[in-house]
Amino acid sequence: MAERHVLGEGVIHEARVKDLSEVKIEDLAIKSDAEVDELRSAVGASAYYNEDLAPAGPSRRTWSTWNITAMWIGMSVVITTYTLASGLMIAGMNWWQALLTITLGNVIVLIPMILNAHAGTRYGIPFPVFVRASFGIRGANVAAIARAIVACGWFGIQTWLGALALDALTGALWGGWTDVSGHRAIAFAVFWLAQVLIILRGMEGIKYLESWAAPLLLGGGIAVLLWAFLKVGSITEPFTASAQLEEGGLGFWTIFWPALAANVGYWATLSLNIPDFTRFAQSQRSQAIGQAIGLPLTMMAFSFIGIATTAATVVLYGEAIWDPVTLMQTIGNAGVLILAMIVIVIAQVTTNMAANVVAPSNDFSNLRPTLISFKTGGVITAVIGILMFPWAIYDNWAAYLFTWLVGYGSLLGAIGGVMITDYWLIRREQLDLTDLYRREGQYWYSAGFNWRALVAVAVAVIPVVPGFWNAATTPGGVIADPSVLDRLYTYGFGFTFLVAAVVYGLLMA
Repeated sequence: MAERHVLGEGVIHEARVKDLSEVKIEDLAIKSDAEVDELRSAVGASAYYNEDLAPAGPSRRTWSTWNITAMWIGMSVVITTYTLASGLMIAGMNWWQALLTITLGNVIVLIPMILNAHAGTRYGIPFPVFVRASFGIRGANVAAIARAIVACGWFGIQTWLGALALDALTGALWGGWTDVSGHRAIAFAVFWLAQVLIILRGMEGIKYLESWAAPLLLGGGIAVLLWAFLKVGSITEPFTASAQLEEGGLGFWTIFWPALAANVGYWATLSLNIPDFTRFAQSQRSQAIGQAIGLPLTMMAFSFIGIATTAATVVLYGEAIWDPVTLMQTIGNAGVLILAMIVIVIAQVTTNMAANVVAPSNDFSNLRPTLISFKTGGVITAVIGILMFPWAIYDNWAAYLFTWLVGYGSLLGAIGGVMITDYWLIRREQLDLTDLYRREGQYWYSAGFNWRALVAVAVAVIPVVPGFWNAATTPGGVIADPSVLDRLYTYGFGFTFLVAAVVYGLLMA
């Protein structure tokens, strides 16, 4: 069965379910496409409705367990995951401490991820529509734009890293490339434009990109790991040598809590907007299993590759090379460089499309649904991503870990606490789809804002602001002699999540 649906800009795409028996109808609030048509008739003229924000009917439930798993493989196998692990080692952790911290952080963030994903699968709605239930029809824009701005920053970072790989790839293919004035800027522009073209293909284009790229990315990661072990000539020596990185570090317990908060914050963005993907899932089982397999296991595996390879560089070159693009250029083999840069370019694209385009595209569309489509929102994301100077954000690994990741994780944790409390405890998983798209319904609250949600977020976030400021103004981002407020900040996502959840629950009681 196929449904023709508009994805914006007047372009019609086909999303097919070969057999509706693949879709578990009992998991869905909307049992047929006819019910979507009825909703469209009721609220289609509303200023808070467009086809991109409309619930996904059964025929659009094309994402299987494999598609969800492949999405997480595609998003997790990326330069920033590699450098997340190696950055922790340079900060003072040994290899198993870094791996443990990363794995624990991803298991923790998987919990709100699956809880928020439930509403997407059940009701077929994206994040900015889901968050209307807790923040209000208009108040949802506060949460959505906070999430969108973070995604724009991430889009810029991943685009910058992909452009560096493209620049290195072009240099390997053409020796005179580095003599071209502004060659990196040109690579950045080309990589940016290529992603914009993919954005214009819509959600189905993103799904297929993730599915075919996942095996290639896994193969590339394994190849890097084998190279490291074969080059050193030992499996154990790199890990023994990694102890050298601890000598100038801050010590495990000094950095464990901010490092854990950083790892939770790494995917805090997706823990909010995961309904943007699970609205197309065929069942609750497919989204839950797909995420449980795809997120923590892939992050652990690719982080291990980053750890082992960085440790191997200590043996081979006498120093830790934490950036894979720099490492491939150091190796000096043109063939290896070309293959590696191709894999890295694909990795950056797959991560950017799923993690950093889908959410802000929907979020910006939510601002003015009748004027901004999914695709227009995607282009807005791409433009803002440039304006946030991503090369400056990523310039220092410590600031990247302890200021960028922990900082925005603290903000998004508070929003997530409100959302989960509202859906699971206040509403008991029951939403009125019609009211989510109109001002006359229960989610209009006071002039479109639920002040209780906004107060809960403010109460949770304000205590961590001093710690954020101190971390942002301290070289390396870690306070040697932290105050009570500094310690609160190191708990980041977890602290703000719990405080916002409790305050919101009390205010709504």
